[in-house]
Amino acid sequence: MVKKWLGLPLAVLLTASALSACGSKSNDEGAASPSASAPASSQAASPSGDGGAPVTIKMFTASPEYTDAFHAYIEEYKKVKPNVTIELEIMQADYPTVLKSRIASGNTPDVFQTTAGGEIKQYAEYSADLTNEPLAAAMTDAVKANMSADGKVLGLPVKGNLFTLIYNKKLFADAGITEVPKTMSQLKDAVAKLEAKGITPFANGYKEWWVQKHIMQHFLSAAAGHNAAQLVADFQQGKTTFKDHPILMNYFDFVDLTVQHGMPKPLERDLNAEITDFATGKAAIMTGQGAWVEEGISKIDPNLQIGIMGYPVDDNPDDARIITGADQALRINKDSKVVKETIEFFNWLYTSDYGKNWFANVAKVIPPIKDGTMPNLQMPKAMEEYFKAGGKSGDLAVNYSLDSFHQKLGEIMQAYIGKNKTKDQAIDEIQKAWIQLGAAK
Repeated sequence: MVKKWLGLPLAVLLTASALSACGSKSNDEGAASPSASAPASSQAASPSGDGGAPVTIKMFTASPEYTDAFHAYIEEYKKVKPNVTIELEIMQADYPTVLKSRIASGNTPDVFQTTAGGEIKQYAEYSADLTNEPLAAAMTDAVKANMSADGKVLGLPVKGNLFTLIYNKKLFADAGITEVPKTMSQLKDAVAKLEAKGITPFANGYKEWWVQKHIMQHFLSAAAGHNAAQLVADFQQGKTTFKDHPILMNYFDFVDLTVQHGMPKPLERDLNAEITDFATGKAAIMTGQGAWVEEGISKIDPNLQIGIMGYPVDDNPDDARIITGADQALRINKDSKVVKETIEFFNWLYTSDYGKNWFANVAKVIPPIKDGTMPNLQMPKAMEEYFKAGGKSGDLAVNYSLDSFHQKLGEIMQAYIGKNKTKDQAIDEIQKAWIQLGAAK
């Protein structure tokens, strides 16, 4: 059975009080709280039983896949700080648009989510400086860099991440595929072998705009020689085009291949449908996803054997690399009336024994902190084995453009998949979108 979060409506409001007692009411938002001018620096939360006036922290995120995990740390923190109520609102489809609207109207949440990299700077004026907080010290150096702008740590990672093609080991074996494809030619050969056995090669979730940024970054990273920051900047400044980079033209060939040899009606298949198609054995390869889908897959079939592989982007096997890093950030509203309590909460999550275990054992994600342990899941273990065998990680190219661009990219590609735009039209519009929306102005 598909986990409930996979079918979330547009927005779901969850309160910490609702977790402890059905029908109970949250604390009064208008209760006394520290002023916005209170010092941002704070230490980890004090032990259970700490009193104080009721405080409500409002979180607005775009990660429905972690609903249960967020529930867990909200409930646990209630034991540490009984006076603190955390209201969690989750939205996925139109999250970037709604967030900007709320900020523009002066209704900025106490905690909100953005992508890392470029958006760290874009939202800097709304973000508390976390540079000297314990949570910043707990981050790995690479993750801290993803969370920083102008020498300041302005975000905290939702998780470490892994972007990769995901495949069903049994279906590959059934089709006689003994080695994972690393080139476009090998991928096409694998597609032919799967179809010869009556197996649909690809599960796609192209109703979701964000899957395209996950796919394209592999081609972008390879085209840039695994240092995508400069290439992205060149696109944002109009200094280069797709046709200057043959690997980027292969991105369209890859998408075409997945549509032609994938589940029917790809623009009607969302994350829910894609996970179900893969987990029930209807398709052999998942596109546009990563480590975050494993729990959903295992809820449907806990015995399914999962493999990971880099995206074949050309006929050079060395260019088929997985991508790792931190791409999603939580931001603390520096003007929040509860900024002190909010920072205190996240210091607790990143430094307490519970928090250190939360990433691996509750959220079941790759930890973004120095002393975190890997979750007991197939994909993180496969990632460790990949690196032990000398595998390389591609540049986390998704971090170098704003989500406003990524959303437009997804919409353009949806029109391309639906045959409402030609390849040349799609390329032209993507290049223009990079200039108009790709970087903070």
